[in-house]
Amino acid sequence: MCLLVALPQYAQIRGNSIVVTVEPDHQDWHYRVGETAKFTVEVRRSGTLVNNVSVEYAAGPEMYQDVKKTVTLKDGTLKLQGKMTTPGFYRVDVKASVGGKEYRGACAAAFSPEQLKPSTVMPADFKSFWENAIKEARYTDLDPTKRLLPERCTKDVNVYEVSFHSNRWGSRIYGILCEPVKEGKYPALLRVPGAGVRPYAGDVWTAAQGVITLEVGIHGVPVTMEQKVYDNLAAGALNCYWNYGMDNRDMSYYKRVVTGCIRALDYIEQYTAWNGKEMGVTGSSQGGFLTLAVAGLDKRITCYAPVHAAMCDHTNSLKNKACGWPHYFYYNEAVKKMKNPDENPQVVTSRYYDGVNFARLITDQQKGWFSFGYCDDVVPPTTTWSTYNIVTGPKEISPYQATWHFWFQEQWDEWENWLLKQLGVRK
Repeated sequence: MCLLVALPQYAQIRGNSIVVTVEPDHQDWHYRVGETAKFTVEVRRSGTLVNNVSVEYAAGPEMYQDVKKTVTLKDGTLKLQGKMTTPGFYRVDVKASVGGKEYRGACAAAFSPEQLKPSTVMPADFKSFWENAIKEARYTDLDPTKRLLPERCTKDVNVYEVSFHSNRWGSRIYGILCEPVKEGKYPALLRVPGAGVRPYAGDVWTAAQGVITLEVGIHGVPVTMEQKVYDNLAAGALNCYWNYGMDNRDMSYYKRVVTGCIRALDYIEQYTAWNGKEMGVTGSSQGGFLTLAVAGLDKRITCYAPVHAAMCDHTNSLKNKACGWPHYFYYNEAVKKMKNPDENPQVVTSRYYDGVNFARLITDQQKGWFSFGYCDDVVPPTTTWSTYNIVTGPKEISPYQATWHFWFQEQWDEWENWLLKQLGVRK
């Protein structure tokens, strides 16, 4: 009976028997401009090739693939090739139909990515705009709240839900603060969120290593409610919030978000046992953008780690090149047809909320670690590489080519270890 009760705990659905792979002929997926990349496509069931399988494939510069075909693979394999005459990524997407279900595989080969340059322009008053926004936000007292969450605490870490003002009275940022129980002064890490509306658990594990952690939400609501509340907000009042106010730099949804993240650092400095030295910021996707924004605007940050950073190089699509999520102008034909898109309010506003321009403000005293996937179809590697290239301070890059808009365990481990090393708690 005990065995029968225990079995369901170990039986899990994991992966697929059908796997589609697209493999380049260079192990690092890197080529020089003008070289030809050769790809091998395979469709396998339980590790063996599937005969007479129908596949659709698209190939070409990412987001602008110009080759699209449907073929039947007699022996489950297909050979393709492609090249780039300018720096960028040549992407191959494959969809296989097996048993009435669809399976996907992809590969994006990098062509001289170290030469990629962003297209976005930094407004002349970019820095002063954000300095003034932060200054105005600080006119409002933080007015912090702090509530112990006993059920989340451990013998080594106290866990709290906290809140504080962002940019005006009543506009609050909520988060989960994790502090080491042992008295002392500690380095601190701000975790900023990816897109969406959700609750947060806080970073208890990193806090147990001897780091104060603060994981924030951005929507001005508590982060410990039932999931149903967040689902309703995502489908209702906060549906597509990333588009709100994007025709006016002062009305953009992200203005209070960015200032709120800076005020999170104020909270750490004023209301925790921060040691006054090491301060990190990290996040993925939208959180990657916010990581760049916080690092660019606040020199208390000593290390930062953006992972597949979204919201970079918005205007690249106006040049028919891959642009960052949320792809503001990719589908906007009206803007594309304008004789002078620079006069469009959305284009103007986007430059104040472009991760590239925040990256340009990062200094030599701040260390960065960038990581992303070449198969990411949400945040194209074209934009993350060009953002990395624009940073002049000390930086490291660690692409995990086969990842899409997620990360592998090895990538997560490297990410965590790098942060702990920079924060001085691991050699």
